[in-house]
Amino acid sequence: MTDTPPNVQADTSRGAVLLEVDPSIYPLEAIYGAAYIFIDRCYVFLDKPAEGAIRVTLQTKEPDPDPEALRALVGQFSNELLSCAWRRQITEENRTLIEAVTAQALAGAMGPPSLDDLANFDFSDDGFEDPLGIAQSWEEKHGRKGPKDSSPQADQKDSSEGEEASS
Repeated sequence: MTDTPPNVQADTSRGAVLLEVDPSIYPLEAIYGAAYIFIDRCYVFLDKPAEGAIRVTLQTKEPDPDPEALRALVGQFSNELLSCAWRRQITEENRTLIEAVTAQALAGAMGPPSLDDLANFDFSDDGFEDPLGIAQSWEEKHGRKGPKDSSPQADQKDSSEGEEASS
């Protein structure tokens, strides 16, 4: 392989590449995430040869891989490593928001209150405020028609008055 970064070693006879990753740049969780994404394409082995370095070995599952395929594997793994590190950082920065949304979703999924909760609920009117009168029924707000107002003659009288007003 030509033009390989200094932290990459290629062993084309085994069909493997070794990357040295600095955990101060890429958190261990990001390295695990990138390695997990690659387990369907190649065999992945993680090792810690020295303090401050993690060695990632990617070995192809197919025999006699092309050196360019190994080079592409290194590039893809590096990109995925960066992506996993970025996702981890975003998750850490938004942890409180994620927890709040999750808590609201779980609270809504609990369903209606139980009978015990309803039995303990205070249904008295003491603490209820309704400054706009929204909680009143139509009859309470506008009054009920009396028995004389609901007769058929009263309805005819109302309709004839409406006709005179419109002419």
